[in-house]
Amino acid sequence: MRILISADMEGATGVTWTDDVVPGTEQWQRFRRLFTGDVNAVISGLYAGGASDVLVNEAHSSQRNLLLEDLDDRARMLTGRHKPLSMMQGVESGVDGVVFLGYHAGAGADGVLAHTYLENQITGVWLDGVHASEGRLNAALAAEYGVPVLLVTGDDKTCDDARGYAPGAKTVAVKECVSRYAAICTPPSRTAMAIVRAAEAAMTLAGRGEPAPGPHRIEVEFDATHLAQAAAVVPTVEQTDVRRVGFDAQDMTEAMKAFKIVTAIAAGAVQGKYG
Repeated sequence: MRILISADMEGATGVTWTDDVVPGTEQWQRFRRLFTGDVNAVISGLYAGGASDVLVNEAHSSQRNLLLEDLDDRARMLTGRHKPLSMMQGVESGVDGVVFLGYHAGAGADGVLAHTYLENQITGVWLDGVHASEGRLNAALAAEYGVPVLLVTGDDKTCDDARGYAPGAKTVAVKECVSRYAAICTPPSRTAMAIVRAAEAAMTLAGRGEPAPGPHRIEVEFDATHLAQAAAVVPTVEQTDVRRVGFDAQDMTEAMKAFKIVTAIAAGAVQGKYG
């Protein structure tokens, strides 16, 4: 059984605010260790449950956050940016399941550091009319390859969200959301034990199913009109409201590639303090 771990950082043990996850800060250096600890706990549990190969895909920001020298040596790590499938690179390689580690709630929802791709310029994303977090988007992409979501970790809001898009998956809440920048956190020794147990149990869900390709529509709402205008210059992307764009794609792979373009253009259109 070959398993992919899509490892984001905002939902890692102890993370509660910006400096915890921004590369180069003192706090980021501290939380790289905790983040790596969460990943190692998942790896340990997956192997205990029967995994034969584990690939960790770094999915946060620079995608160079995990400490390779501290990684469980049974796993391999895909690190660095500019991967065609971004957070889900590796799902196309014949894996039998995927773990969403350190995930978070989506833009416009309650949750620690909640966002969808852009940290604060996006106020909402909808997939086929349903409010979508990164987890929901990535689960739809996994389904296109017949890959089940085995486990989701993050704050309690993330786990609630996961029950909507992957109802059979195991969940581990490593912290309880109090606000966007505050949480009741469980120490890493305890979150590690919970993650190991859940990952081992989740291996009973592993096994590729029938691929589920098909057309999808994504809509994105921004916090300013000029971001929607900038994104709408992309062919096939239409501005549907003053702060909203939408586009259709023949399958989820194409939809996510288009979504990456839309978010990249919007990020480039941000102008200082006024956004």
